[in-house]
Amino acid sequence: MPTVYVTAPDDAAEEIAATLVEERLAACVNAVDCHSTYRWDGRVETDAETILLIKTTDAGYDRLKARIEELHPYDVPCIERFDAIDTLDRFGSWINDSVD
Repeated sequence: MPTVYVTAPDDAAEEIAATLVEERLAACVNAVDCHSTYRWDGRVETDAETILLIKTTDAGYDRLKARIEELHPYDVPCIERFDAIDTLDRFGSWINDSVD
């Protein structure tokens, strides 16, 4: 069962999260404020961003990733998949029931 790590600008994060849950691509999205420092176009940049921790299913992952790419304003969005080694059975069942 994957958790997907995505960073997004603050003004886009809430819409991305709501859309993914509304479209049943994600069971839940946790949003955490952060500041990111990164290299872009040869310069070091620092921006306020939101980390989205997205709970989905193995079967739904590819559709989720494609939808994030459609919604995300960045040319190169951060989309990283982390597979859970152990999940509470009731939690895993809830995710499976929540994602189409």
